[in-house]
Amino acid sequence: MTLPIDPAEIDPDDIGAKQTTLEMDHEDAIEHVREVFTDAGFGVPVEFSPSEMLNEKVDAGRDPYYVLGACNPAVADKALEVSDNKIGAIFPCNVVVWEESPGTQRVYHVSIMRIARLVGMAPDDDAMADIVATTGELVDDAFDNL
Repeated sequence: MTLPIDPAEIDPDDIGAKQTTLEMDHEDAIEHVREVFTDAGFGVPVEFSPSEMLNEKVDAGRDPYYVLGACNPAVADKALEVSDNKIGAIFPCNVVVWEESPGTQRVYHVSIMRIARLVGMAPDDDAMADIVATTGELVDDAFDNL
């Protein structure tokens, strides 16, 4: 299989990559990220800890790692419409929090709206550009407040 894009040529801005560090306990960071993203207009309908699951199931020895599945319902509805429902396969927009060291947490997010457009799951048209812009503003607002 040939990839439709060269991953080595992707600029983090192309996929809306955002990251920051928080100097706080892992559990406090999760709560803080949840609150900030909620205040920015996202709901968080899905949450889970891959590290807990992997440590339990396969004794992975992973440091704390948590996924918050953020969603703005109005934007998600539009994205489903313009993508002929395909973008739902990568819903929700995940924000991950992992412990880099005790007291230091990394918060990371990529734009599924941008990625869907790059890989052909969503159209490269004005409607999708509006969705990308809207979600980008919401995520920027959240990261500005982390």
